[in-house]
Amino acid sequence: MDLGLNGRVAIIAAASKGLGRAVALELAREGAQIAICSRSAESLEAAAALIAKAGSREPFYQSVDVTDSSAVSAFVAAVEERFGRIDICVTNSGGPPSKLFKDTESLDWHAAVDQLLMSTVFFAKEVLPRMQRNKWGRLITITSYTVKQPVDGMLLSNSVRAAVTGLARTLANEYGPHGITVNNVCPGYTNTDRLGDLAGMMSKSKNTTPEAIFADWERQIPVGRVGTPEEFAAVVTFLASERASYVNGTSIAIDGGIVRSLL
Repeated sequence: MDLGLNGRVAIIAAASKGLGRAVALELAREGAQIAICSRSAESLEAAAALIAKAGSREPFYQSVDVTDSSAVSAFVAAVEERFGRIDICVTNSGGPPSKLFKDTESLDWHAAVDQLLMSTVFFAKEVLPRMQRNKWGRLITITSYTVKQPVDGMLLSNSVRAAVTGLARTLANEYGPHGITVNNVCPGYTNTDRLGDLAGMMSKSKNTTPEAIFADWERQIPVGRVGTPEEFAAVVTFLASERASYVNGTSIAIDGGIVRSLL
């Protein structure tokens, strides 16, 4: 299937590792021109080398704090100057710590809002007008299956990622008439460094081991295992493609079936 991505310019945030890097690699394999950012310059350089091998073009990369609106603005402008246009933007960031409500301070809430919600707002503000001028675009927000089914101990993620979903759904209405689709992807338990860190945090709070946490997750997932970043990236790449032109305003769980709701 030709996804129509050859030559498209794609920004992927927080793409030095994990889900973001997997998405960048898959888009590169489909012929897209890739621009990535993250906070770690060293990790970015390593990711860029992998992306260059996966595709036929050298990626653009820059160290960016996605909670800094001016940094995001400068990065998007640099991508446009380098490649002449922006067609696809995949927003992403690290996740907040696992905490109970009684242990969560005001600063934790502010940090989570900046990390998850405002970073998405900053990218949307920059890329959507550019896509509108081209009458074509794909904005894809990476959140979590917790927006569909809250998870105990993930208070900040449950709360703030839901706001990102509301933002994406609203933008889908506003920008759909301009040839731009906006969709939200909701990964379940996927085998990344972030998941290992989460298992470590949860094991301490529950006085158990990370291995026991993983085993409990796998028991909850109907397919009986955690997912791979490549499986996640395949869905995102389809949503970014010409083939997904009538998919708009959705929140798609990529979770092995752990969400038990009908929607």
